[in-house]
Amino acid sequence: MPENGSTSPLAPQVHTCGDRRRLEFQPGMIQSEMLLSRPDHLLLRYARAMMCFTLFVPRPRHILMVGLGGGSLLKFCHRHLPDTSITVLELRADVIALREQFLLPPDDARLRIIETDAVSYIRQHPGCADVLLLDGYDETGLPPALGSARFYADCLRALLPGGVLVANLFSYDEHYPAMLARLMLTFRGAVCHFDGIAGNNRIIFAAKPEQGQDADGRAVRMVRLVRWRRMAGLAFLNRWLPAWQLWRLRRQSGADSD
Repeated sequence: MPENGSTSPLAPQVHTCGDRRRLEFQPGMIQSEMLLSRPDHLLLRYARAMMCFTLFVPRPRHILMVGLGGGSLLKFCHRHLPDTSITVLELRADVIALREQFLLPPDDARLRIIETDAVSYIRQHPGCADVLLLDGYDETGLPPALGSARFYADCLRALLPGGVLVANLFSYDEHYPAMLARLMLTFRGAVCHFDGIAGNNRIIFAAKPEQGQDADGRAVRMVRLVRWRRMAGLAFLNRWLPAWQLWRLRRQSGADSD
């Protein structure tokens, strides 16, 4: 948000063309897109790729999302993970005000959308979620605070043991190598990504170890498997992962007719 007299952020723009509705902060820079006929369908590749977190945590109890946008991930998770609670942190009231245009479900016992600064909220809520989805872009890109070492350390503390952080980053961002290095350091190397599933979006998965005898847990073991497959030259198999995961989740929730 603007500080010290800086210019105001650009107002979000909603464009509808036929069955498609999209959210933009700048012309041509699509933040979110939906089908009016199927509002909880995931159109964008990066959003489908982020749902691969269910490989690491198949039955999350609580998902914490940073960034609302048009609510694509929120709608999909709310419908297809019926036993999961979801909290969404969004800094901008003008984005939250668009929830009806993007057919978001109302807040209820499982869903809360909170107008707040994600950096402060996450710092103040340790051990609050087993999945943390980071997609907090604005018209200028990813705010520096959402890629800092302190923020990633707070994210680690916010995760329950066995949880996973999922960060949507741009591979061409000049700060990408530094952010990846911070994640590697914070999560002690338990970090991976799937090649070729989201174009220029690099979806990073970082796992927090379990406690007790099974210290590695499923999430950490999955990170190791993904990294081994990449080293073994099997990364080409990843291109089918998001589609397979979405089909599996729809089938589990009884919505495979979608």
